[in-house]
Amino acid sequence: MLRESARASAGVCRSTLGTARSVHHHLPGRRITARGPVVSGGGIWTELLALTLLAGTGIYATQRLREPQPRGTARQQAVSLADVPLVSYPELQKHTTRESCWILVRGQVYDVTDFLSKHPAGAQVILANAGKDATSVYGAFHPPGLVDSLLSPSQHLGAIDPSTLPAGERGTGTAVQLTEDEQRVERARREAPPVDSCISVQDLEDVARGVMSKLAWGYCMSGADSMSAYKNNIAAFSRYALRPRVLRPVADIDMRTALLGFPSALPIFVSPAANAGLGHPLGELGILRGSFRGGIIQGVASASSRSLAELERAQGEGHVMFFQLYVNKDRRVSERLLREAEQRGCKAVFWTVDTAVPGKRELDLKTRGLPSPGAVAAGGKKTATQAGIASSLGDYFDANLQWSDLAWLRSVTGMPIIVKGVQTVEDVELAVEHGCRAVVLSNHGGRQLDYARAPIDVLYELRQRRPDILDENKIEVYLDSGVRRGTDVVKALCLGATAVGMGRPFWFSNAAYGEEGVVKLIDIMAEEIATTMRLLGATRISELRPEMVVRVREFDPRKPYHRPRL
Repeated sequence: MLRESARASAGVCRSTLGTARSVHHHLPGRRITARGPVVSGGGIWTELLALTLLAGTGIYATQRLREPQPRGTARQQAVSLADVPLVSYPELQKHTTRESCWILVRGQVYDVTDFLSKHPAGAQVILANAGKDATSVYGAFHPPGLVDSLLSPSQHLGAIDPSTLPAGERGTGTAVQLTEDEQRVERARREAPPVDSCISVQDLEDVARGVMSKLAWGYCMSGADSMSAYKNNIAAFSRYALRPRVLRPVADIDMRTALLGFPSALPIFVSPAANAGLGHPLGELGILRGSFRGGIIQGVASASSRSLAELERAQGEGHVMFFQLYVNKDRRVSERLLREAEQRGCKAVFWTVDTAVPGKRELDLKTRGLPSPGAVAAGGKKTATQAGIASSLGDYFDANLQWSDLAWLRSVTGMPIIVKGVQTVEDVELAVEHGCRAVVLSNHGGRQLDYARAPIDVLYELRQRRPDILDENKIEVYLDSGVRRGTDVVKALCLGATAVGMGRPFWFSNAAYGEEGVVKLIDIMAEEIATTMRLLGATRISELRPEMVVRVREFDPRKPYHRPRL
């Protein structure tokens, strides 16, 4: 029975490898229908590893990775159970070298010898897990369907023979004895307070930290180098004090707005943040459903742990998604991404321009034990692992992007272009000159350039130097990075922002409680924004004016609240 179950699992897996002919001959026997694995999860630098793996093989991140196909299509296949060989665990253990490297993932055995030199994180990461069950480490780093998409049918050697597994192993990556961190996460999930007990963004983040794995927390929480930019993003909002007007009727309030003409119930949106599947099994589906219920726009990351096809199927009527794009050196990959996004109903594209090279995210690197991306540009001698990462990043990110590339982007898609990652007034001016519809003032949540200015400070400078851009609506200006309170949102709106994005808070709320956590976050922000507007004496977004905010001249982040010196 165990052997038949293993073969059935292998048959399903085998069927996802495409129409290429298997090296094994089909034998008569019971038949099973092909269907693909559900995409979820991500991992170390999944913004990089998943993208580079997919790009290097001509597969793109939002492709429907072996999703179920309609009956009657050429992709529907049948695989004989007898066709799937069983591999003994002792045989697997023999193949642990560069000359012959096998791994076990989700009960299936793969020969990855020829793939070692292509792995973005280098060969050592694979070799360290060769000859044994690598499901846990693989699952932390990659979507489940990725291995079947990248390898040829001949590299899928078969299913592990369960009768040969050592005691305590199931062959699917789940050990009978949970790790210490897994036990901690399970305990935290059981003991998590009810979602209604959370009354602030910080409360949701605190719960998320408890229920997330160390790997997931390190990935999402990490910032560049000393994390000065991350910390300053949050603290910077304390540099701006509010000037309320009183004796104004504020019983009735309207917080509705529009981004590029698309309505939103609140002046906030979901900033694209990759790999929500690391925090919650449903990944971006929870954020999608929660943002739909809250009536706000969702930004979908290129490295989403759920495919656009899955999100499209779950999308509520009238709900709006904007797609985030990293431009690949091979423009054909980016073109496929954009066409897929447009076909799946995305209404605009966040063109991310602040990632010519990856920032050094130390918490992520320390948690996962991988080398610094500085090897990309440092030159000189590199370790094998560093060389692998350097090669992968060179294959994916286009470090030579420039404003003239807008012509190429417009030739590929009709979606309006939002330039995301603008950090100076000069670049806002250039975006206007080039006819862009909107910009996002953002430093990538403090994950790219350490000591980059806080976006709220860039917005303030824009208000001082070029108020015409804001007042005459020459371009829509959004802001993200560091937003944690309704007062933060209102301050940005007063200075001229059209709307404000939130990335980590939605990631954390989804990790903590799934869809209900996302709804709770939106409710918290709605209440705080409404209270702030009423106490300022405003009942409409249009009534929020620059004179309602004053910049504190002497700011000490250790003392976030003090009077401006007049």
